[in-house]
Amino acid sequence: MGELLWTPPTDVREKSRIGDYLRWLRAERSLDFADYDELWQWSVSDLAGFWRSIWDYFDVRAYDQPTATLSDPTMPGARWFPGATLNYAEHVLRMPSRADADPIVVAHSQTRAPVTLTTAELREQVRRVRAGLRRLGVGRGDRVAAYAPNIPETFVLLLATTSLGAIFSSCAPEFGTRSVTDRWQQIEPKVLVAVDGYRYGDKPIDRRAEVVAIRTALPSVVHTVMLPYLDPNAAPPAGTSTWAELAGETDAALEFEPVPFDHPLYVLYSSGTTGLPKPIVHGHGGILLEHLKMLALHHDLGPADRFFWFSTTGWMMWNFLVSGPAVGATIVLFDGNPAVRAEPGKPAEPDLGSLWRLAADTGTTYFGTSAPFLLACRKADLRPGETVDLSALRGLGSTGAPLPAEGFTWVYDAVGRDLQLQSLSGGTDVCTGFVGGVPLLPVYAGEITCRALGARVEARSTEGKAVVGELGELVITAPMPSMPVGFWNDPDGRRYREAYFDVYPGVWRHGDWITISERGGCVITGRSDATLNRGGVRLGTAEFYSVVETLDEVVDSVVVHLEDAEGGAGDLLLFVVLADGLELDDTLRARIARELRTALSPRHVPDEIHQVRAVPRTLSAKKLEVPVKKILTGTPVDSAAATGALANPESLVAFERFARERTGH
Repeated sequence: MGELLWTPPTDVREKSRIGDYLRWLRAERSLDFADYDELWQWSVSDLAGFWRSIWDYFDVRAYDQPTATLSDPTMPGARWFPGATLNYAEHVLRMPSRADADPIVVAHSQTRAPVTLTTAELREQVRRVRAGLRRLGVGRGDRVAAYAPNIPETFVLLLATTSLGAIFSSCAPEFGTRSVTDRWQQIEPKVLVAVDGYRYGDKPIDRRAEVVAIRTALPSVVHTVMLPYLDPNAAPPAGTSTWAELAGETDAALEFEPVPFDHPLYVLYSSGTTGLPKPIVHGHGGILLEHLKMLALHHDLGPADRFFWFSTTGWMMWNFLVSGPAVGATIVLFDGNPAVRAEPGKPAEPDLGSLWRLAADTGTTYFGTSAPFLLACRKADLRPGETVDLSALRGLGSTGAPLPAEGFTWVYDAVGRDLQLQSLSGGTDVCTGFVGGVPLLPVYAGEITCRALGARVEARSTEGKAVVGELGELVITAPMPSMPVGFWNDPDGRRYREAYFDVYPGVWRHGDWITISERGGCVITGRSDATLNRGGVRLGTAEFYSVVETLDEVVDSVVVHLEDAEGGAGDLLLFVVLADGLELDDTLRARIARELRTALSPRHVPDEIHQVRAVPRTLSAKKLEVPVKKILTGTPVDSAAATGALANPESLVAFERFARERTGH
């Protein structure tokens, strides 16, 4: 059991949004729950009752009322709120309890000066861009693609597109041409909105050549709209129009196309480590209900909050973040390099304090980031709670990778003792977290607090039985409204079924190892397809990294297990990236082995430890353990990983060379 780090205040039920929801359930449904576990059990056993309560509690506006809540619970293919029509964008723009002059979007960037939009300005921008899209012939079902960063214009475009019943898709402008076209050739967008470039720290990144290549590769694009972000004075290329034209004066009213509950809202993509990225279609109603539930009841966000999550537009956390106004929260956007201090006219300096200063300057109340960022801050011995004013901060979210116990401890020691740290895990596939935190429960070091309401998450043994207190495959045994509507261009649903339901028919298999404790807490120990199997004992990769990467000499690492075709123990290989100027020697190898043996077990001691310059990562910073393993077992680089989806594709070369040396070829 991890160390107890935070306890809910005694008046949590009186002051939290989930407390208000519990009072509503008592008054409106005659339901009374003694604790969170009772509430969760009800939410996953009476699915129709729970999700209808979310619909009613948040006063979802429907043009046509549903004939049922869940007419068919079968997975895949569960049917939610049949007959209902509604619009996601309308609900985001309701911005409950916010006045017209209230700031609702606060955006900081290393490319230009800060931008703030009030609620009235946001509605006005969406009204104009919606009319601009209609002038370009965009209507229900058409696709609008954004090659644009985390700035207000991208958010406005999302809302304008979806208000029409058209379908939105975004790629961050750091994505390479191949990565973008692999995604958008599948969905054939009608309109492309693209920036000319951006600044990353003090470095200007010109993307005009990439935009030309993307346009050329997408014959479906009828109109290209250029957003002059890097150079505001640049003339648009021939054959394109400008953002100013798209958002020009108009008398057209802001209206919302009523669409069915499962009408496509946006298309997100898997990380695409191999093959074409999976084009995951999410629906208006499912995303709306899931985000209302998570943002208000789990993250406790409302009209008094400023909500930040560090993300690019290529990660589902951006889609999660920009639903914030639906619960009244102001969203804080940041575009740039979080690891440097970049001031106009000055060279950038390495500095992990930039996002903490942003939180202080903007009065952020909920700060979301990734586990690797928190661990990097810990390693750099940052103490943001002492160096900047974080007095407004009451919640901190961590996702993207498991956060080990030392990461939890650092947050409470160096950031603040009174905030609630919420480690969460979910995925692009559901555009949310299905395990996370909640104001009603305490925080223990190294442990995700609970399973989310409405998410029937279980751990399954190798025999397929639900287990508690031991490692198992993470499965979801009941449908959630934000599960995908399907995959794009998958008419018979085959790709969708193969992705999640091929192992356990009718049960969602997510691909992670999870341990669920008796009290309902969760520990995720890595991807099940990247499991290390030593003598029949499954080892999660996250455990390795939490030990190895705490060493001052080690900047990054990746571990893989190569099985023995003849049934032997196989080889456990650890690759480390060392601090500048250091070389791996036998002394450091022995120290790494000793730390792993002491902190974990003798089984965790690698057979070999090697130095590499970089660990391959996706554009959303996930380590590519499975492609590394494939390369080490002889798969060509181009077949092992979609290099366009990598932040550092050149890093794969070292593993290919190592594979040749091992085999003598």
